[in-house]
Amino acid sequence: MDFQSTLFAPSASAALSFAGVERHELTRGAWVDVARGWLPEPDDVFETLVRDVPWRADRRQMYDRIVDVPRLLHTYMIGEELPHARLTEARDALSAHYAEELGEPFRTAGCCYYRDGRDSVAWHGDTIGRGKTTDTMVAIVSVGDPRRLHLRPRLGGAEPVVLEMGHGDLVTMGGSCQRTWEHAVPKVAHAGPRISVQFRPFNVF
Repeated sequence: MDFQSTLFAPSASAALSFAGVERHELTRGAWVDVARGWLPEPDDVFETLVRDVPWRADRRQMYDRIVDVPRLLHTYMIGEELPHARLTEARDALSAHYAEELGEPFRTAGCCYYRDGRDSVAWHGDTIGRGKTTDTMVAIVSVGDPRRLHLRPRLGGAEPVVLEMGHGDLVTMGGSCQRTWEHAVPKVAHAGPRISVQFRPFNVF
């Protein structure tokens, strides 16, 4: 790994706070919340995830051929213990903070390991399950090298949005975002390793 840890990350004694959250209103009822440096101990979380998550490489059908998924994956399902206590705290804090808007807790944690700039995720929305027809949320905690999250409206009519996800940052996509906007993490020429943890409610993929 060539990821360099930061001297400015939250300390181990820091509490999860939503005081610095900035909400970006999009269109058609979609919004994105951003909290910089939100996760305490991001260096330790990153190292633990690299070491302890049972990463797998997937292959998927694309048109007339089978291709490698350009990132490593693992999902912690309902009831499964997360690999770091800070992630358990994060899930519980997110559930409490968004309880009124979301109406239910975050239940699963999908993990993506972007090993370098060649790893990516194509344009998509989390529209398998309830996200296809109803408002929901996906909260992303990012650790490792910064990467850019691109968002664009499915039907046009608004400018695309680009958000840099840094070490320990939180990005929450809410409202109609999954069905009225798409998001992607494109390939870049140079990037160190990064891991994203996506907290979702039940039956949102």
